[in-house]
Amino acid sequence: MISYIKGMVADITDNAIIIECGGIGYHIFTTVSALSGGVCIGEELIIHTYLQVKEDDMQLYGFLDKDDLRLFKLLISVNGIGPKVGLGILSGLSADEIRFAILSDDATTISKAPGIGKKTAQKLILELKDKLDLQDAFEQKLENQSVGGKNSSNEAQKEVVEALAALGYSGAEALKAVKQVDSELQADVGQLLKAALKIIR
Repeated sequence: MISYIKGMVADITDNAIIIECGGIGYHIFTTVSALSGGVCIGEELIIHTYLQVKEDDMQLYGFLDKDDLRLFKLLISVNGIGPKVGLGILSGLSADEIRFAILSDDATTISKAPGIGKKTAQKLILELKDKLDLQDAFEQKLENQSVGGKNSSNEAQKEVVEALAALGYSGAEALKAVKQVDSELQADVGQLLKAALKIIR
């Protein structure tokens, strides 16, 4: 298994980057967001990889972030979701968006990803919901955004979801209600809780 490749970006195509490492050029399929996120020919980078081995072929799929790779592996564990579809989902949605969509039964958001219909989105939710944890999802989201400093909006959302859960609502109900609240109220715990309670009742 190739965990990651560190090397120079030798070329960029429509759906992949070529990393030169030790005199070898590795063709690595990656997300649209990675390709459009400022990766430049000639720069050195580390790309976290998944190696797909078939009888007659081997293909590398790579991500700039370990979290994206973890979620990619989770997505392709669903029957019918292959690496190319998994890559398509992560091209259309961030890892955080996918996790919260699964936890809140939001098939509409997932079906916005290229190559994903409503039925596939519902199947994905059904198979992965029990493999994800709401607390872990919030912590991962805060960690992903820690580069730019703590996000008070996310902390408020987390507190309100926990408060609603304490009131007897399920995590999915609580998260769905919080996601529907106007973004202007998201950073204030009190306002967010009041607005979410109006939606959930």
